[in-house]
Amino acid sequence: MSKTAPKRCIIDRFEGEFAVIEYGRQTFDFPKALLPAEVKEGDVVSFQAAIEKGETEDLKKKIDDLTKKLFKD
Repeated sequence: MSKTAPKRCIIDRFEGEFAVIEYGRQTFDFPKALLPAEVKEGDVVSFQAAIEKGETEDLKKKIDDLTKKLFKD
């Protein structure tokens, strides 16, 4: 599994089902459902992304299999 270094962000505010998160000079919307339930405005959160190579390969195989079935002669 390939990982990035954790990135620290600030919860700016909430809009509906999304948290508006500041990272550097940019903001982005992030689903509240993917954050800890107790998170609140002003909290610093960290994100770390990882590539799930095994799951990626499994998904590619499933898509390839479905494509072959769909376009079978």
